[in-house]
Amino acid sequence: MLKINVLIFLSLLIFGCKYNDIYTGDPIPKISNITTNQTEYTQFTDTVVIGFDYQDGDGDLGFESADSLSVEVKDIRFVKADYYHLKPLSPLGSKIAISGKIKISLKNIFLLGGGTTESTKFQIRIKDRSQNWSNVLISKSINIKK
Repeated sequence: MLKINVLIFLSLLIFGCKYNDIYTGDPIPKISNITTNQTEYTQFTDTVVIGFDYQDGDGDLGFESADSLSVEVKDIRFVKADYYHLKPLSPLGSKIAISGKIKISLKNIFLLGGGTTESTKFQIRIKDRSQNWSNVLISKSINIKK
């Protein structure tokens, strides 16, 4: 009788759990270690490549639809940010902890004023499919020249 009760208990334990209910880590994405490919850029010529590390405890970063924009990049010289699409970084429906590096390319950086050089920084954050925003990172200062 004890063996039957143990077998029933184990069956309920194994088949009663749903895969989607498994918690693997912090569901709020985190980003760190922001970098740029160089510190000095020529306007309308050079491409700024911003890289950063990410972690997400439930793996729901990125969207299937290219219309879903989940990476926010703000040049601190401007009031509004630009948004970019991030494809899914783990299989849809899975609940797994993920980490890695993301790179964003910004083409045609330019001077705003009439001078020959300007400095700026970039502010970055990412959003997951549960609409959780990560922490905000700010890059080191970069220089833009004519």
